[in-house]
Amino acid sequence: MAQPATGGGGGFDPTILLMLAAFGLLIFMMMRGRKKAAKAQEQVRSNLAVGAEVMTQFGLFGTIASIDTDENKIVLEVSPGSFVTVHSQVVAKVVAPETPSMEIPDDASSLTSASVESAEEVQGNEGETPEETLRRLKNEENGPKA
Repeated sequence: MAQPATGGGGGFDPTILLMLAAFGLLIFMMMRGRKKAAKAQEQVRSNLAVGAEVMTQFGLFGTIASIDTDENKIVLEVSPGSFVTVHSQVVAKVVAPETPSMEIPDDASSLTSASVESAEEVQGNEGETPEETLRRLKNEENGPKA
C-alpha cells in the first residue's frame, strides 16, 4: 500500500531560525566595525593641525603645512622644501613625538664604574675558583642572615 504524500508546510525547521540569527549577527558586527572605524577617523581628524606630524595610509610621513577643509586636501612637507598634496581621508594617524626613555651621558665613565668595581672584587681573591667567587658575591648581595 502506498502512503499518501503529505504537504510540506506542516513542520517548523529550526535551521531557518539558526540561519536568521547568524545573518543578524553578521549584520550587527558589520555595523559595529563601521562605527568604530568612523569614530577612529573622527578622532584623527580632530587632532589635525598645522605643524602636526602625520602618517598616511600608504606609509608616507610628513608635517602638515596647510589644510583645505573645503576641498578635503592636506599639504604635507615630507622633507625641507618638498611638499605633497593628499586627500584628508588618507591620513591614518597623528604621530606623537617620541620622548627618549633614557639619557645617554657624554662620557662613558658613569656606565663603566660599576663594572670596574666588580672586576676589582673578583681580582682581589686570586685563590678562589669561579664557583666560590659566585657564591661569595651572592652572599654579599643578600647580606647577613638574621
